[in-house]
Amino acid sequence: MPAIELSNGEARLLARPDLGAGLTAFDVLHDGVWQAIFRRVDPSTAHPFALSNILLVPFSGRVSGGGFTFDGTFHALPRNVETELYPIHGNGFSAAWDVASLSADLLTLTLSAEGPGPFRYDATMSYRLQGAGLLMELSLVNRARIRLPYGAGFHPWFVREPDTTLHAPARGVWLEQSDHLPKAHDAIAAQADLDFNRPKPLPARWINNWFDGWDGKARIHWPSRGLAVDVDASEGLRQYVVFSPAAAADFFCFEPVTHPVDAFNLPGKAEAHGLKILEPDESLAVSARVAADFG
Repeated sequence: MPAIELSNGEARLLARPDLGAGLTAFDVLHDGVWQAIFRRVDPSTAHPFALSNILLVPFSGRVSGGGFTFDGTFHALPRNVETELYPIHGNGFSAAWDVASLSADLLTLTLSAEGPGPFRYDATMSYRLQGAGLLMELSLVNRARIRLPYGAGFHPWFVREPDTTLHAPARGVWLEQSDHLPKAHDAIAAQADLDFNRPKPLPARWINNWFDGWDGKARIHWPSRGLAVDVDASEGLRQYVVFSPAAAADFFCFEPVTHPVDAFNLPGKAEAHGLKILEPDESLAVSARVAADFG
């Protein structure tokens, strides 16, 4: 299936329903020029991790131990990416979604998923252009016959430039170990180069961390372009991930999510870390708006 384009004259995007309902571009029109907000990639790319945005459903991040135990039952989860040690990001990001409706500024997609592991769910995803902005809405219904912990989120690759700054107030941060699982939780005040409570450049080093105590609001600023975007995430998305391999990278990921990596296996109950326990036929809905500011 070719990429689907939406455009309202102020913003535009390209979507790949066949590749996880991901995006290959999200731009806004500024001073007569289309400016990239998410990185622009080859519209025909075949790998989800080479996209501009992917969907995280029915969970976000890696899961250790071959799966998780819930309500006294161990549920196995298979590895799903050849280069990864652990299952990662569920299966919505790699599945083919169906187009439910399409107009100039709105694309709605659906997915009925059998798996991974015990998960059975129906999901709906919509991309809606609103002026010089994008509203992303993702919902799912638990179709398994048992209650299960579900999670969700969005994984956009934003453009990174030398002067890019991030403002995303948080109270705590998860530090990672060498296999990208959580090593320890720390207060933001103890991690100066990860403290985005005030606008600041991203660290020059590798960063792949999960932040909690977030109010759902963030701002990304590209001063040399006279451009910024405000991110406004729904109540269920009160954590975020920041990933960038190095200062030389032309992207960084800012991911509003429901839970940290390996939340299924962290000490305490799954719901204590942001996963939502859904009974059969119960639902979870999350959304995030990315709106340009030219001031």
